[in-house]
Amino acid sequence: MAEESGQDKTEEPTAQRLKKAREDGQIARSQELAPAAMMVVATLFFTMMGQYLFSGMGNLFKHQLQFDRRIVDKPELLPAIFGSSIVDGLLIVFPLVCVLYVIAVLSTTLAGGFIFSPKMVLPKFSKLNPMTGLARMFGPDAFINLAKSVAKFLVVGAILLISVMNNLNDLTNISQMDLGQAVKVAGTIIVDSCFWLSLGLVLVALVDVPVQRHQLNKKLKMTKQEVRDEMKNSEGSPEVKGQIRRRQREILENKMMGKVKDADVVITNPTHFAVALSYDPTGDGAPLLVAKGEDGLAARIREEAKEHGVYLFEAPLLARALYFTTKLDHPIPEALYHAVAQVIAYVFSLNQSYGRGQEVVKPTPSIPDEMKFDANGVLMNS
Repeated sequence: MAEESGQDKTEEPTAQRLKKAREDGQIARSQELAPAAMMVVATLFFTMMGQYLFSGMGNLFKHQLQFDRRIVDKPELLPAIFGSSIVDGLLIVFPLVCVLYVIAVLSTTLAGGFIFSPKMVLPKFSKLNPMTGLARMFGPDAFINLAKSVAKFLVVGAILLISVMNNLNDLTNISQMDLGQAVKVAGTIIVDSCFWLSLGLVLVALVDVPVQRHQLNKKLKMTKQEVRDEMKNSEGSPEVKGQIRRRQREILENKMMGKVKDADVVITNPTHFAVALSYDPTGDGAPLLVAKGEDGLAARIREEAKEHGVYLFEAPLLARALYFTTKLDHPIPEALYHAVAQVIAYVFSLNQSYGRGQEVVKPTPSIPDEMKFDANGVLMNS
């Protein structure tokens, strides 16, 4: 099919496709975001803690450049002294290393979030295919990455060149300064260079993050056939079917409950079943069953009827007969005409005699034997 070709992948990836891609470790990752974040943090660190860092390194160099007669007398002490100097240097830069490590980990999750996918560490034999490798090397993504690398090189190179030219006099004279002054000047140059480098790398990252997201979205795009197949597979799963049925049932129940307030009477079991009937005396049709329910739904129907002043008529046999034989929004069966007519006539008489002091005798509807059901919907005479 023509739609199966990659050129026809015009549909946005579905939620299921995005979820599967995330499980496979396919998320937007910017290789420029971590260096930019680390450079910004390093600049802030040098600005706030630079004096401690540079003075510590200066004192360490000064101490190591001093003549120590112990080394001349006992050369075997040289490894221990050298090791102690390395430890002292590491302790000085340890806070910066820890901060940069944390920032490197956190910055990698900014574009696509944190995820651990075992599939990413599994070997992929498809990468051994030379044709696939050539496609990656000379594909459009490779040219985009190349252009990005060239742009990054030009930006960083220009910043470093400008920084060197602005500090050329200090760099040429630094060898003539004493150690303390030389360290101070070098620290100032480093902080200044880091500031401008961080701005350049942030600019590159701001361009790279949308590019990575666009490339991932383009890679995950689907054909119309893939979307149809995914929808078919999703709707075929028991979980999705159950959710659809539950939602349909909720919609049907809410629609049904909205009709209870307009009913003429609600016939109850009195607790397990409830059916709501509506009748138009000006028409020639039979009463309609507009709502029915069992147990919890029956209780909701009764509460709705009480709230809107719909009369509740207790007739267990009639309620069960209507519940098990009549569909929603359908007329009642002919065998129950007489019993329902007695109930509706009684309710209408109550409404007409309200406030007049007239007594209305409550009827006892007669149910045909073929309409008598138990609570399980089984005919009682069977």
